[in-house]
Amino acid sequence: MEQNQTKEPWWKPGVEVFGQVSAWVVVPIVLALIVGKYLDGLYGTKPWIFLSFSCVGFLISSFGIVLTATKYMRKISKEEPSTSSSQAKENGKSNEPKK
Repeated sequence: MEQNQTKEPWWKPGVEVFGQVSAWVVVPIVLALIVGKYLDGLYGTKPWIFLSFSCVGFLISSFGIVLTATKYMRKISKEEPSTSSSQAKENGKSNEPKK
């Protein structure tokens, strides 16, 4: 396996993505659960604030995961040429529209 020009280990980008996605899963949901449980005890509204914050935490996590995945998909598509265009060039075909 070939390393890139910055001499980073091959596994570093994968660990970076895993860490960011894990943070998007853990932080909003855990904070929402802790704060929701506390506010339910404070106001005596069990389990409504807890459930509401859990849903909001899930939505924030989902949004963050989509943003992270989109960012890395764009980064990967910039680094590697698409296989369909490289295969078309090899076959003498082009994806460019004819004039």
